[in-house]
Amino acid sequence: MAITVTQLTAFLAVVRGGSVTAAADELIVTQPSVSAAIAALSRELGSELFERAGRGIRPTAAGIAFSPYAEDVMGLLYQGRRAAREAAAVAASKLKIAAVTTAAESFVPPLMRAFQQEHPGLELALDVGNRQMVLERVLAHAADVAITGRPPADDRLIAMPIMDNQIVCITSPDDELVGHAPIKASTLAERAWLLREEGSGTRALVEGYLAEREMSPVTLTLGSNGAIKQAARVGLGVSLLSRAAVQAELAAGLIGELVLEDPPPSRPWFVLQSGVGPVRAPVAAFVSFVRTAVAGG
Repeated sequence: MAITVTQLTAFLAVVRGGSVTAAADELIVTQPSVSAAIAALSRELGSELFERAGRGIRPTAAGIAFSPYAEDVMGLLYQGRRAAREAAAVAASKLKIAAVTTAAESFVPPLMRAFQQEHPGLELALDVGNRQMVLERVLAHAADVAITGRPPADDRLIAMPIMDNQIVCITSPDDELVGHAPIKASTLAERAWLLREEGSGTRALVEGYLAEREMSPVTLTLGSNGAIKQAARVGLGVSLLSRAAVQAELAAGLIGELVLEDPPPSRPWFVLQSGVGPVRAPVAAFVSFVRTAVAGG
C-alpha cells in the first residue's frame, strides 16, 4: 500500500479545517495539491473519505474510522524523528506533558520541579487545557504523557491511577450555610450553579451530579477554575471543584465550603500515556517518578 506522508498530512488538515481551502492555507500549499493527495489516498483505501456538508466537507464513516490511525502514524513518525535526534545527541531530550487545568494549577508544577531536579538534562514543557484537549494531544502523540481525571476506555491509552481527587462544594464565605451540618443537594436547587466550559471533566462531573438528583438549576458557564472561584466568592453561585484547586482559598477564608450529605465520590487522578508504539525513556522515567512521588507523599 503506497500511502504517503503527504497524503496523511493533507487528510488530517482537511479533517481539522473542514475544507480543502482551510487545509491548503494551513499547509501553505495549493488547493489542487490537497485535492490530489486526498483523491490518491481515497483510491489507496478504496473508500471516499469526505462528503459535502453545506459549503464545506466532512469525513465520511470511512474517514472517521481512518482518522485515529492517521494521527497515530504521523505522531509516531514525529516521535521517531525526535528519538533518533536525541540518540544522536543532535537535540536535547524533551518531555511534553499535558495536564488538565485543575492539576496544572495545583500539584503538577511541584512534581515537574522535583522530577527535573533528578533529570537536569531533560527539558520539560507543559500544555494546559480541559480533559478533551489533553486526551486529544496524547492520542495524537502531541504530548508524551498527561495528568488527568479518569480517561475513557481506549486501547490506545495506558492509564494508571496516582492519587484521590476529593470534590468539594464551594460558595461565598458569607453564605449562611457555611459551617452548618451537612445539607442535601436539593437545598441548593434554587441556587445558580457555576460550570466550566464544554469538554471539561469538571463540567461533566457537575452536570452528572445534578442529573442524578433530577436537579435543573440555573447555570452560569465560566472558562476557568479561577473564574469559578471568583464568581463563587462574590456570591454568584455554587459549584463543585477539586479540593486541590481550592485548598489555598479555603484556608485563607476567601471562599466557603458547603458540606453535602451526598457529595460526589472521590475520583482518582491518572497519569496517562499512549499505548501505541515504543515508550521513550523520558516517558517511562516520568511515569515511574510520578507514581512513586505521589505514593511517598
